[in-house]
Amino acid sequence: MSRLIVWWDGDADGALNMSADECLAIHSQRCNEFLVRVYGWTETTVSIGAFQKHEDLVGFQALHGVPIVRRPSGGGAIVHGSDLTYAASVPKKHILGSKPQLFYDVLHKAMVDVLCEYGVAAAMHRLEEDNHFSRPEESFFCFDRRAVGDVVTSSHPTSFKLMGSSQRRLEQTVLQHGSLLLRRNPDTPSLARHIGVTDLLGESPDWIDCTVLSHRWLERVAENIQATLVQNSGSFAQTHGQEIAVAAARFRDKAWIKRR
Repeated sequence: MSRLIVWWDGDADGALNMSADECLAIHSQRCNEFLVRVYGWTETTVSIGAFQKHEDLVGFQALHGVPIVRRPSGGGAIVHGSDLTYAASVPKKHILGSKPQLFYDVLHKAMVDVLCEYGVAAAMHRLEEDNHFSRPEESFFCFDRRAVGDVVTSSHPTSFKLMGSSQRRLEQTVLQHGSLLLRRNPDTPSLARHIGVTDLLGESPDWIDCTVLSHRWLERVAENIQATLVQNSGSFAQTHGQEIAVAAARFRDKAWIKRR
């Protein structure tokens, strides 16, 4: 039976988080396993996709002064700090690595199932709904976009995107980043403040225990793909601290952040 190996990491700044995720992909190649890292942020941070233009972010005056990091994966900008963030990596020869949409769907379908248990009317975005939303290249923020398989609300008069992911196909592995919005981020302007799960339910921001939710989610992922879930007691970031610290220098470099 295959394995799903998970690390539950704490909060870190943008450069360390992106460096750790890139190292996760390298480690996935070395051990030939499906790996996931779940983590948080020390402060509100904007992550922009690998192929986005930095100048497009500059136009959002209210976000000036908010830390910025460029992800190694694609997709639109995300304002982190009120979300559940994860990175997942599989070798390309793994069935999920050979089928990008399947990799996306496996992680998202499990989240739909768990959110429904919490009373959220969630579903996966369908191809026939694409014409109602902006194309991927037309919206700066990830949560203003729609891609097939995104986790969205299914019963609200306005469909809200709750979870999106982005991928980067590396030489030997596939790295996927994803974010589930738990609540509106109070530190951001309205244009960049998107509705989260607790907002829809009318609950207090701390109503959902992020740890419990993420455990349920990955247990469901493992169950759906018939994999053994292996939960590490330590942190991936701490275990690979030296390697991550060295690699983080690139993500702090303005040349990388402004490369486009």
